[in-house]
Amino acid sequence: MISTFNLSKLNSLLKDFYNITRIRITIFDDSFRELTAYPEHIAPCCQIIRSDPQAAAQCARCDANACETAARSRRACTYRCHAGLTESITPLTLGNIVIGYLLFGHVFSYSTHEEGWKNIQKKCSSYCIDINALKDACFSCPIISEDYISSVSHIMQAVASYLCLERMVIVQRKELPVRIDEYISSHFTENIDVPSLCSHFQIGKTFLYEISSQNYGCGIAEHIRNLRIEKAKTLLAEHPEMKISEVASVCGFSDYNYFTTVFKRLTGTSPGKYRSSLRTKY
Repeated sequence: MISTFNLSKLNSLLKDFYNITRIRITIFDDSFRELTAYPEHIAPCCQIIRSDPQAAAQCARCDANACETAARSRRACTYRCHAGLTESITPLTLGNIVIGYLLFGHVFSYSTHEEGWKNIQKKCSSYCIDINALKDACFSCPIISEDYISSVSHIMQAVASYLCLERMVIVQRKELPVRIDEYISSHFTENIDVPSLCSHFQIGKTFLYEISSQNYGCGIAEHIRNLRIEKAKTLLAEHPEMKISEVASVCGFSDYNYFTTVFKRLTGTSPGKYRSSLRTKY
């Protein structure tokens, strides 16, 4: 676990979120474990659904899958859970490392109660639950519009940023993944590679790959190439006076031909055509 959390401050902020939106919000750590939520108790619909162990296990899988999706995309995503209720999740990030997640739900987002109940009843038909009680709970839920959910999702993203800025999420700088990420972010345009990183941090290649795969979804060399190409795209867009060979050099590519090959593989076009497309667009 990369982060520790000031739960007292977090609970206060989550309470404010609920008082404004009337939607329950939960925080997970980077291992998908629920740390705290406000209100503490889940909605009546969810209580009934989770009374079935099979459904409860499906809820846990649904949360974990949402966390994984948010970790890959690095942005908020809104979706319907396995039972037909709507949720939204956003990652807490520090640099390129995901250190936790905020999730709100479970809200009833349908045009009518009848439409929503028809879908929820179908999705929950295999669970051993009190179906009449679930129906009553669904018809008691307020109908939440998609626009309202979108607005609440934006607020949650602002909360996520605030958590990091105010250091309610306290990052332990001594943790190796964070140190590696900070080092790469500061030196990716220089002559760094797997052997030099292993030497700098006194770790083996296998361990470094495990850290890279867990946090970036790819190997270190690929991650460094991705960072360099993203910087190249920025320079091509913001500095039209720079020669493409200069862009390659500034981004850490000593071989111009290799740069153009990698750029085309990752973007689908050459650096020159990429720059030309930006001029045409604007």
